[in-house]
Amino acid sequence: MIKTLNFRPLSHANVLRKIVITSMLSATVAMSGCSLLSVYKIDLPQGTAITQIQAQKLKLGMNQNQVLYTLGSPAIRDTLEPKRWDYIYDYQAGTEGRRNGIADVKNASQHLVIYFDDNGLVSRIEGIDSLPAS
Repeated sequence: MIKTLNFRPLSHANVLRKIVITSMLSATVAMSGCSLLSVYKIDLPQGTAITQIQAQKLKLGMNQNQVLYTLGSPAIRDTLEPKRWDYIYDYQAGTEGRRNGIADVKNASQHLVIYFDDNGLVSRIEGIDSLPAS
């Protein structure tokens, strides 16, 4: 025996409820692409952040181990020019950096160069003035 389907007419409350639920779901999906609900972006520091106070601790005649202890590893240690160490710092503010008002540091504007002599001692330091004071 085959049963026939009997459709009941929908009440206005049910129709209104379905319209509201459908419109709320549609609005949620549409707003997910909106800039108000943006993705969290991380702060992107690259290199070694060095201040003028740290760089002023460097003295002519220091050996490479003392420089490593004072400043950390350089960003560039060129195999073609082993007597030169470059400390470069770039920073791109993400979500948290923008909230705190931290400015971007671009195009290696903070660039410290240390030159060593044949004995591995510091002979020249350049770029201290490009570093932030603190």
